[in-house]
Amino acid sequence: MFKRSISLLIVLVLVFSLLVGCNNEAVNEDLGDEEYIEIKDMAGRIVLVPAKAEKVFATIPTGTILLYSLNPEKMIGWNYDLREGEKRFIDEEYHDLPNLGGAGKNAINIEEMLKMDPAFLIIMEELDEDTISKAEELEEQTGKPVILLDSDLHKLDEAYKILGKALREEERAEKLGNYCKETMEDIENNISRINKEEKVRVYYAEGPNGLETEPSDSWHAEIIDMVGGENVAEVELKGDKGKSEVSIEQLLIWNPDLIISWDDERGGYYSGIFEDSAWQSIKAVENGEIYEIPNKPFNWFDRPPSVNRILGVKWLGNLLYPDIFDYNMEEEVKEFYNLFYHYQLTEGEIEELLRNSTRY
Repeated sequence: MFKRSISLLIVLVLVFSLLVGCNNEAVNEDLGDEEYIEIKDMAGRIVLVPAKAEKVFATIPTGTILLYSLNPEKMIGWNYDLREGEKRFIDEEYHDLPNLGGAGKNAINIEEMLKMDPAFLIIMEELDEDTISKAEELEEQTGKPVILLDSDLHKLDEAYKILGKALREEERAEKLGNYCKETMEDIENNISRINKEEKVRVYYAEGPNGLETEPSDSWHAEIIDMVGGENVAEVELKGDKGKSEVSIEQLLIWNPDLIISWDDERGGYYSGIFEDSAWQSIKAVENGEIYEIPNKPFNWFDRPPSVNRILGVKWLGNLLYPDIFDYNMEEEVKEFYNLFYHYQLTEGEIEELLRNSTRY
């Protein structure tokens, strides 16, 4: 009986050892001379990436900004040529990274990108079957693994966790992810305090004459709904690019309480609204409730839909309902730029960023 028990114990130990070995092989694989780790991306795909990934490329600005916030040293390029306003708040070391494409109509320069030999690629956008197909095609075209990340603001903590594992930046990724998660939870916990009768009616002014906008079901304007504002725009959703045209007559009928606008540098109509006689009878204009959307280095409210909008959630919540979302925006901006953009703002820079964007 004793010998049988010993034999059974030996068998169990051997089985356990085999199981552990199999599990380790699934996570750490040796393909040739390089060790790989297994990543489960946000589409549920299993992706093998080099365990020592030193160079990475994100195919669109959404992923590039996330990558920059986590570790800019591992970026091989931007998706477009940086504008001067962006360069001001981005470390000079990264200004001259090449434009490898991926923004708007600017297609990715596959040949140039492959010359730089990234360890893997990142696609960060809304996840659907088309996105998954895009990733598979890119993998086949380049021979590089592709990690899919969801751009949903409520899932940024998961996006950071996955990218942090792939880049061996788990500790920093957890810190940034927790900031995003806690921000969204704080916003959601306070929404119930907003009375329906007290909701601020908001118009989002896009374009060179301010007469382009987004409806509530567009991701371009979703932050208005997230912080409890009422988007006045009753327009048809105009595809992923947005910017539905409206007439001044429609805007007069909507008569918003508050207007947020593209800034002048971006080609918006912020300054023009104050001077345009056609806008003067709108309630928001009469009361001086017109605010510029901060846009440096990346837009706080809209395009691109990356982690830059986490600060925008705090900004707009505080702008619409300062008693409910009672953030000290000077301190919030200073902390965010330091944490996510690796940039120490001066008091003058903070004042400049908020000058036309808050009531203070």
